[in-house]
Amino acid sequence: MKASSHIILVLLVITLVTGATAGEIGPGHYRVGTWKTAQTIQPFFYEKNLKPDNKISVFPFTNPADQKTALLAGSLDMCGTTIAHAIHSASRGEPVVIVASLCNKCSALVVGSNSPIQSVSELKGKKIGYVPGTMHEVLLRETLSQHGLSPDKDVRLMRVDFFDMGVALGRGTIDAFLSGEPFPTRATVEGYGRILSYPYFGETIGTINAGMLVLQNTIEENPEKVYALVLAHARATEYLKSHEDEWLESASQFGTPLEILEKAAPNMELGWYMDDTFTQRVRALGMRMKTLGIIATEPDYDTLIDRSFVNRIRQEKSFQ
Repeated sequence: MKASSHIILVLLVITLVTGATAGEIGPGHYRVGTWKTAQTIQPFFYEKNLKPDNKISVFPFTNPADQKTALLAGSLDMCGTTIAHAIHSASRGEPVVIVASLCNKCSALVVGSNSPIQSVSELKGKKIGYVPGTMHEVLLRETLSQHGLSPDKDVRLMRVDFFDMGVALGRGTIDAFLSGEPFPTRATVEGYGRILSYPYFGETIGTINAGMLVLQNTIEENPEKVYALVLAHARATEYLKSHEDEWLESASQFGTPLEILEKAAPNMELGWYMDDTFTQRVRALGMRMKTLGIIATEPDYDTLIDRSFVNRIRQEKSFQ
């Protein structure tokens, strides 16, 4: 999808949601943004975990930046985003707060099925598809650096939307891509790609991937709204983790065949709780992003991460 298409999509969603705000959406009607993927499916299960008089509208997006744009515009109450994008936004002074984890793992580096490339170091001089500002960009840059390649000098990074990466690889427009599931597994099942590696940052950063964002003023002005959404998120996550067949079957309705999702499942992990390790890993990721030159300054992590809602849910055992 081209940049202009992204802008049109965001403006359309903002218009639709803002328009609804003047009519049907009231205090008990929540607006949440997410992706239509298996690892970000939880918002589609919030409704059954809210009070009977509460309603929810879930708006699907194709990348985290667009969701955050709608959140900042006041058109969403909460949205998903990658941890890397949350760090990047906070480093620029945007009033975003991570209130729950969303998913872990999910990434893979893919080359063409007939490619002679057998190691990351052999990607020198190649064109690699990625989405700027995502966890995958940071992971890609880190992986290349670990194998002695400069992300800015030794390879050509090309912006390609997640949903277009498979087509670009199949046509030879790019030589590789680093993306989230189910696109890597789809490439292998459909025969045009081969997974080169399942990269991750190591124990310091681990496999953290995405979280749920709200605005700081939402927490200050309506903490119970945030609590209700985080509680619905926690319950949806726990339910889907204990009902894998229903999780994957529901996700297949987004357009990915069940066979592909079943093969991708070991590389996907749903989440909601944030512990000390999570916080430490977010800090380590931010430090690494600064070292890689992705951000100029690190954000205030105590402001970026608010664990009070997940801790309350955990203490009260209300997620069960």
